[in-house]
Amino acid sequence: MPAAGLPEPRGMSRLRLVQIYRWGSIILGLLLLVSFAQAGSALYGNNQARNTLIDRIDPATLEQFRLSSAIAAQDMAIRDYASTGRPAHVLDYRAAVAQERAAAAKMRRLLSGVARGATVTDMLDRVSADAAAWRTGFADPLAATPGGRAIERARDEEARRLFSTIRNDIAPLQRSITTLHGEAAAKLRSRASTALWSAVVALGLVVLAALALTLVFRRTVLTPMSLLGGQVRAVALGDFAHPLDVRGPAEIDELAVIIDGMRRRILDEWRATTEATRRLDAQAGELRRSNAELEQFAYVASHDLQEPLRKVASFCQMIERRYGDQLDERGRQYIAFAVDGAKRMQALINDLLGFSRVGRITRTEDSVDLNAIARQVLDDLGTLAEETGAEVEVGDLPSVPGDPAQLARLFQNLIGNAVKFRRPDEPPRVTIDARRSGAEWEFRCADNGIGIEPRYADRIFLIFQRLHPREEYTGTGIGLALCKKIVEFHGGRIWLDTRDRGGSPGTTFRWTLPAGDHDDQRPAPH
Repeated sequence: MPAAGLPEPRGMSRLRLVQIYRWGSIILGLLLLVSFAQAGSALYGNNQARNTLIDRIDPATLEQFRLSSAIAAQDMAIRDYASTGRPAHVLDYRAAVAQERAAAAKMRRLLSGVARGATVTDMLDRVSADAAAWRTGFADPLAATPGGRAIERARDEEARRLFSTIRNDIAPLQRSITTLHGEAAAKLRSRASTALWSAVVALGLVVLAALALTLVFRRTVLTPMSLLGGQVRAVALGDFAHPLDVRGPAEIDELAVIIDGMRRRILDEWRATTEATRRLDAQAGELRRSNAELEQFAYVASHDLQEPLRKVASFCQMIERRYGDQLDERGRQYIAFAVDGAKRMQALINDLLGFSRVGRITRTEDSVDLNAIARQVLDDLGTLAEETGAEVEVGDLPSVPGDPAQLARLFQNLIGNAVKFRRPDEPPRVTIDARRSGAEWEFRCADNGIGIEPRYADRIFLIFQRLHPREEYTGTGIGLALCKKIVEFHGGRIWLDTRDRGGSPGTTFRWTLPAGDHDDQRPAPH
């Protein structure tokens, strides 16, 4: 069954490489085994034929000559004894008999088990029997009597007849062993030729097997992988619509299908990305239009909306100065309410404008010295500090990348809140410091003021959120929301530290800012 998402296999793709090479190896192995077995058998036969010729037939032929010589020596020695009577000739006779018997025995042993060796052995037996008959009828009786006398004519003729029988049997023996030698030599030549051709065939099969393996490897691996590589290269060069269709063994076919699936997914994602980019461009255009409208609104808010408020406040103050003696206490109170409302409206509009400008109107610098920013803010808040007796301690602050004006606004709001939300029984004390934490700086602003309950830790950073009545503490409720927006615009985060301060009153804010490439590395204790 094909895997999920893969087409039905066909042709070579039904087979896996391991199956192709397994069966190919089995077939080639069997062929090589048969060829080497044949070559080995031929070499073994050639060795056997050589051993038979060299170790058996050749020595048997030599022994046949020795046998013939020993029989001839017997006749010569016994006749010399008969004519001279010397005992030495008897000894020579008996030595020739022993030599004959030894040669016959060795021939029988050498020709035992040799093909057609029994025929030679039978002829050898007849020669041995003829020689034994000659010795019994002539030589042995003559050797047993004193020599030096002439051999009787009749006895000599009988001896010659018996010896002629021996010669007549020796001739077929010589021919048969010569024939046997020729057959063994021919068999050796045939076996040598067979061994040579078997070796040639085995070597040819090895070459053919190597060629077959090369062709199979080329057909099943190199060609499909080359085609697949070319098609993948075309896709890599940007032709994402180019299909991948390579037919080969199951592994390569599956690989082609998987890569083609990746190509289709990339193509689909590219199309989706193109569509998303188009929509994003449209939204960016809409955002630019919206920002332009926001800029127009900011201009209107800073000029057209504040002008009527200034007029309301101015004319109310003029009414109070000119007609104040004609108004009662309630009338003067109403005028004060109107002037205060107009001023608070102006402050609210200014804070909203400042809030909206964060991230839009910037002059970001690579390195802003926060020590200089803190000194500037303390100078701006000098009058308030003198009125309240505030003590502000600023540690050794680093330099960070950012917008100096916005960072100054951040410090101003945090220090201003710490002074504003002070305890009535003691002057405000504010501490600002920083420490390095990995790739960012962590800052702290701690005071001894009235504090904030932990349950309001998230609410205080929302715009227009106030925890106290306006009559008790002034403000628009935008300060901490503006601080949060400034910190997040610079890539950091701000939070209220709600950990137990050991019973000490006050509030601690912490915030982080990314450390730049040229920032200070000086740690500041908390």
